[in-house]
Amino acid sequence: MARMAGRRILFAVPVLLTVTFGVFAIAAASPFDPVRAYAGTAALSADQRTLDRLRENLGVDEPFVVRWWDWLTSAAGGDWGWSTVMRQPVAQVIGERVVWSTLLCAVAFALALLTGILLGVLCARRPGSVLDRAVSSLCYSLEAAPVFWTALLAVWLFTLQWDVLPAGGLTDTGSEQVTSGQVARHLALPASVLAVSQLPWFALYTRQGVADALTEDPVRGARARGLAEHTVLLGHALRSGLLPVLTLIGTRVPELITGALLVETVFSWPGMAAATVEAATAVDFPLLAAVTVLATAAVLAGNLLADLLYGLFDPRVKFSDM
Repeated sequence: MARMAGRRILFAVPVLLTVTFGVFAIAAASPFDPVRAYAGTAALSADQRTLDRLRENLGVDEPFVVRWWDWLTSAAGGDWGWSTVMRQPVAQVIGERVVWSTLLCAVAFALALLTGILLGVLCARRPGSVLDRAVSSLCYSLEAAPVFWTALLAVWLFTLQWDVLPAGGLTDTGSEQVTSGQVARHLALPASVLAVSQLPWFALYTRQGVADALTEDPVRGARARGLAEHTVLLGHALRSGLLPVLTLIGTRVPELITGALLVETVFSWPGMAAATVEAATAVDFPLLAAVTVLATAAVLAGNLLADLLYGLFDPRVKFSDM
C-alpha cells in the first residue's frame, strides 16, 4: 500500500507542474489587465508612464514562462508570492480561508455519504416499493438541479419563510468573537445544500450495488443458513455493494470543490470562493496558481483515497497491481 501511494505521489508532481503552467498560460492570454485591476479607479486618471512603471514593479511585463518559473522556484522554497488583488501574501490569503472551505466540504461530504448509503440500503431492501420509487425520483431530480438554485431555494425557505437558520456569514451580526455554536448554526444551511448536491450519486450507487449483491450466491447462501436479515444485509450485501461507492468518492471531489465555490458565494461563507473569483478577474497569477494547485491536489488525494479504500475492502484487488 505504501509503495502504491508513493507511486501516485510521484505521478502527481508532473501533473501539478503541468496544471500550474497551464494556469499562467491561460491567464497571460486573458483580456483582463492585472495592472488596471490592481490600481482600481486610480488607473482611469493615471498616465501610461505610471502604468508601465507599475507593470514593471508587479513583474507582469515579463513573459508568462518567466513568471511561472519564478513563482515555481519561490513556491518550492515556501514563498507562494504576493497577491496583488488581496494585497497580502498568498500564504496568508489561503491560510485565512482554506480552513473554512475545508470544514464546509468535509461536513457536506460526510453528510452526503452517510445519508446516501442509508437511503440506498433502505431502497435496495425492497426494490420497487413506494420508498424506493420516491427516493429514486428525488435523486434524479436533484441531479438535474444546479447547486446555486438549490442554495437560493434553501435561503428562501429556511430563512425568509421559516426563519430557523441564518442566510449567510460565519457568525451573527454584531458578534465580536467566533464561537462554535454560531459557526455550527451558520454552517448548517450551506453544508446541507452542498450535501444535497452530492447525495443522489451515493444513494443511487449504493441502491444498485446492494440490490445486485442481494442476488449473488454468497448472500443467498447466508440467508439459506438462517442468518438474520439485518446480518445478511449489513454484513454481506452492504460490504459488496459499497465497492462501486468507493470508486465514486474520488470522482465526486472535483464537483464538490466547484459546488463549494458556488455555495460559498451564495451564503457569503468566508472560504476560498471570493478569493478565487477576484484572483481570476484580476489575473492574480500567484494566487490563481496556488488555488489551482490546492484544487488539483485535492482531486488527486480523493482518487488516491478511493483506490486505497477499494484495495482494503476488496480482497481480490492487490495494491501491487494498482
